[in-house]
Amino acid sequence: MNRLINLALLAAILVAIIASFAYLGLDLGALFGSDSLGHMGAYAARFLQPDLSGEHLAAIGRGALETLAMSALGTLLAAIFGLLLALPAAGRFGWPLQGLARLLLNGLRAIPELVWAALMVLAAGLGPNAGTLALALHTAGVLGRLFAEALENTPKEPAEAIRLQGGSQVAAFCYGVLPNLLPQLLAYSLYRWENNIRMASVLGFVGAGGLGQMLYVSLSLFQEAQASTVILAMLALVFAVDALSGWTRQRWVRA
Repeated sequence: MNRLINLALLAAILVAIIASFAYLGLDLGALFGSDSLGHMGAYAARFLQPDLSGEHLAAIGRGALETLAMSALGTLLAAIFGLLLALPAAGRFGWPLQGLARLLLNGLRAIPELVWAALMVLAAGLGPNAGTLALALHTAGVLGRLFAEALENTPKEPAEAIRLQGGSQVAAFCYGVLPNLLPQLLAYSLYRWENNIRMASVLGFVGAGGLGQMLYVSLSLFQEAQASTVILAMLALVFAVDALSGWTRQRWVRA
């Protein structure tokens, strides 16, 4: 019986694949024909000759710094806003605010960064301001949810001991909860910073500044050599941030 079910599922998958090709009207012969392969090879070959002129490298350096600043500032704002929302989302101020905070966090992270960037471009205009706000809004929803779960799993005994000794609620949080919570908050924030570096490079396609906008302009003008240099700069920036984030986690979080 299980064998028949597996065969039926396999047959259904094959039928779905064939139906997809038929519905989309894909012409594989034209795609992999000699002329098409020649055009694709020539297009790829133009990418193998990056533009390393001083003027273009200087422009890429400015774009890389802009991308780095967008991701860092967006992550910092998201961590602050996410922590403020995590406190009520973890039930620290009663269930009405908990439900409202969780609803807001769900809404923030449900909207992708590109959609936020398109909205922020309309609101704040073209440039890095829109990209920074887009990263901050989406990441605040992600970090707020992670921070809230970390708060719920943090032992309450140290904070309760401070409250019993006459300490305020703020003192109980700062001295009883935050020291145990800080390594997790830092690890989550650094991980999201790594993701935001990659996303900041993409947000430029909707006019949010940085290397992404340079790449979009180069591709739109069919400047393959300049686009190749921008892509290499993106890769170098991502690798550098990954290495820095990994070193920071080793030194600060795990220690």
